[in-house]
Amino acid sequence: MKIIILGTAYPYRGGLSAFNERLAYEYQSQGHEVEIYTFTHQYPDFLFPGKTQYSTEPEPEGLKIVRKVHSYNPFNWIKVGREIKRKRPDVMITKFWLPFMAPCFGTIARIVRRNKHTRLISILDNVIPHEHRIGDKMFVRYFIRPTDGFVAMSKSVLADLRLFTADKPAVFSPHPLYDHYGKRLPREEALSLLKLSPDSCYVLFFGFIRSYKGLDLLLEAFADNRLKEDNVKLIVAGEFYGDSEPYLKQIKDLQIEDRIVLCTDFIPDSEVNRYFSAADIVAQPYKTATQSGVTQIAFHFEKPMLVTNVGGLPEIVPDGRIGYVTEPDPKQIADALHRFFAENKQAEFERNVVEEKKQYAWSEFIASIEKVMQ
Repeated sequence: MKIIILGTAYPYRGGLSAFNERLAYEYQSQGHEVEIYTFTHQYPDFLFPGKTQYSTEPEPEGLKIVRKVHSYNPFNWIKVGREIKRKRPDVMITKFWLPFMAPCFGTIARIVRRNKHTRLISILDNVIPHEHRIGDKMFVRYFIRPTDGFVAMSKSVLADLRLFTADKPAVFSPHPLYDHYGKRLPREEALSLLKLSPDSCYVLFFGFIRSYKGLDLLLEAFADNRLKEDNVKLIVAGEFYGDSEPYLKQIKDLQIEDRIVLCTDFIPDSEVNRYFSAADIVAQPYKTATQSGVTQIAFHFEKPMLVTNVGGLPEIVPDGRIGYVTEPDPKQIADALHRFFAENKQAEFERNVVEEKKQYAWSEFIASIEKVMQ
């Protein structure tokens, strides 16, 4: 097939780029022709909470990435739509995560579908965003209307989609593995690279720090004396997307400064394996969620996980088999972490992760897209 992926890619950084690029590689490995249409302008600077939108990593090799999309210029949407329409791809796949992108993606889709050849498929991270804004539902409807079918990466997202369309083809297919971050390192090597002592145990909180991700709950859990007695430290690896002061004040007020390792710059792809290889368990204490790419990085590095009982997280982390599912409550989080270390569960959970991760292959995800297309 001739495939165009519409969405974030290099030189933009982060999980959305990583997903689209990895999807393109998988399609290419199956013999398809793939282009990624990405942004010249992704967000206005005032809407972007991080330090920079751009990657410092080398450009991915062997991918055709076309930078032509301006997310907030309507004249550009018409131009790009007409160009893709003329190319007549067999399918255009759009990665949708935020209503802000709906006018851009929805307009391009309306123009492309006029060629009466291209099938329009959307992969849905979210339908209803974590942080609500006025106009979200109107924008989502605008995007959904011209799209032929959907792949939702959690059951909760699939349920949200059905609030907007009851009959369009849609399937649930969990987030495939993020397996492009290199190999797992020996623990001692990873800790040495991070300048951390091998005498402590480590919990990892990874990714952009936003209020819905519940870092404050995890910090409060670390005030539990049992974790101090277990010699457990918390690595916070990721950039603050918002004000850092409430978290820094909380760490000081709880008197846990000596057990929190703050690595709060953006973590480049080439260094991700250090953090996951150093960790004994990965914690996602989210207050709300649909699904998370962090879970799939943990699967790749065969690490146990603690997740909260929100959104699609419990669907892919079987409680007591590869980790723990708790309510978003500091006491329950502390109880589970203490149990993990006190009962020496790491080796058992890691063996189970090796088996569990087999169902998250990229080939399985592409099979779900093909099912929707058919």
